[in-house]
Amino acid sequence: MSDAPAGGQRPRISAVITTYNEERNIGDCIESLLWCDEIVVVDSYSTDKTLDIVRSYPKVTLLQRRYLGSASQKNWAMDQTSGDWILIFDADERCTPELQGEIQALLAAGPRHNAYTIKRRVYFMDRVIRFSGWQNDRVVRLVKRGAGRYPNRRVHADMETDGPAPVLRNPMLHFMIESFDQYLPRIVTYGFWGAAQGWKTGKRAGFFEVFVRPTWRFLRMYVFQLGVLDGMAGLVFCMLQSFGTYLKWAILWEWRANARRGRPPRLPEFDEDEAVWRWQGSEGREEAQGTAAPAER
Repeated sequence: MSDAPAGGQRPRISAVITTYNEERNIGDCIESLLWCDEIVVVDSYSTDKTLDIVRSYPKVTLLQRRYLGSASQKNWAMDQTSGDWILIFDADERCTPELQGEIQALLAAGPRHNAYTIKRRVYFMDRVIRFSGWQNDRVVRLVKRGAGRYPNRRVHADMETDGPAPVLRNPMLHFMIESFDQYLPRIVTYGFWGAAQGWKTGKRAGFFEVFVRPTWRFLRMYVFQLGVLDGMAGLVFCMLQSFGTYLKWAILWEWRANARRGRPPRLPEFDEDEAVWRWQGSEGREEAQGTAAPAER
């Protein structure tokens, strides 16, 4: 059934972007979304030039909130919007003119579903990744207000919706890795987050997890999913992904070994209702729990 507003009024669409130290990306991301009726940027107290860049766009509403996890941050950001539909982007993603046109036509005609999935064209060092399984990357990012929510996970949270989410034809662009200095700290962060999430659900690591799992991930991506056809970029990309898997399980192995010596890991407190992970000593971020404020312009 068509879900167009009464009287033929065009649905309003709000774009949401969450940021932390994204001076390399945020300007291009905003530029690609200026066609939306509203843009809300929720920043986790960036220390680089991200805020200055965002403030240069009068159309953008800039809010700041302590980072409490990807799911928590995106859910909170969606609650700050006023549109009938919400389009969620990360700062390293871009909306293409083709995707823009498809979304506008879809909403003008009256969408039959409450959520839609968008394919992502992944770039590694400015080269498109065409194999290794990442050519099939897709995420639910266009949702009618109130029809979707991110589940209570620190990492790899995919939006849950109240119905099917068909895939749109045109992809967004995802500049996933631009340089090692930009990406390696992220791998380490994700490794600790993934390990903490696994520890709380009872996962432990031994030889199989530390050696076999990352080795198999590399072989699956590089050999069986043909990452080798992406040349040197494919080799480095697949090795980075397998290293992330190795790091998570190696951290879990360390924690298990320390726990046996009477030194259990100091895990963040986890709020099951709010998806809040309270990490101690978060550098450059607001420490007050649950605070949010409009950023000064």
